[in-house]
This record gives sequence, C-alpha cells and structure tokens, in this order.
Amino acid sequence: MRVLIDTNVILDVLLKREPFYGHSQLVLLAAEEQYIHGYVSASAITDIFYVTQKSCKSKNEACALITSLVKTISIGAVDSDIIMEALDAGWDDFEDCVQYAVGEDLDVDYIITRNPRDFSNGRIEAISPEELLNIVMPD
Repeated sequence: MRVLIDTNVILDVLLKREPFYGHSQLVLLAAEEQYIHGYVSASAITDIFYVTQKSCKSKNEACALITSLVKTISIGAVDSDIIMEALDAGWDDFEDCVQYAVGEDLDVDYIITRNPRDFSNGRIEAISPEELLNIVMPD
C-alpha cells in the first residue's frame, strides 16, 4: 500500500506533539517496517525542516531528524507539472493541493492526515493515522 503522509503527521512525530504522537509514530513505524510505502512531498520537507529547526536546540538536531525521516519514507518530486496541476485545480489551500497532486503522481492509495477535509475535493481518500492503522494492522 502506498500512502502520502501529510506534513502535520510527520511534525507530530518529530516534535512529539500530544495527543497525536502515538498514532502518527505508528504510521512512520509501519513505513519503516514496510507494511506501507510512505511518501512525503519534496515541498513538505522544507516546511518540516523549518518548523523542526525552530523547536530543536540546534540546526544539527533538525538535520538529524530529517535524515532519519528520509531513511524511513520516500520523497515525492515537486516539479513544474505538479505545480501547474495544483494551480489549475483551484483549491483554496495551495499547499494541500500541491500535496494532493504529488499523491496523484505517485498513485497513492491514501493521504494520511489529521485534516481529511482539507483533501475532500480530490479522488484520493484522505484518512487519519488511526484509520490507516486500523486498515494495516487490524486487531
């Protein structure tokens, strides 16, 4: 199963944000253990680094977190075609639309996010980390 992991889920793990940390961490663990093939968009990596660096003690700590992340999940390219697709779609939130266009390009099964409504204009189903875990690792 291929999934695009939204920025908020990754930040929940890297910054240990409660009450979201537990389920989000299990999503990344599912990718690490290859229950799923997890992706993040290249454009999200810069946002993730920026937010993480502000919360870390040093730039080196933020770099180490990003390095660990990219060893666990793959990076989806953002090129001019992705940007044009996102612009043409006309969603209110351009960043979410870019994420969605990357997901379409990668032919993912789901977008994993804490805000599924942000992706309600698309055909790819957006689900929460907990919903993904129920699919991948049912009781």
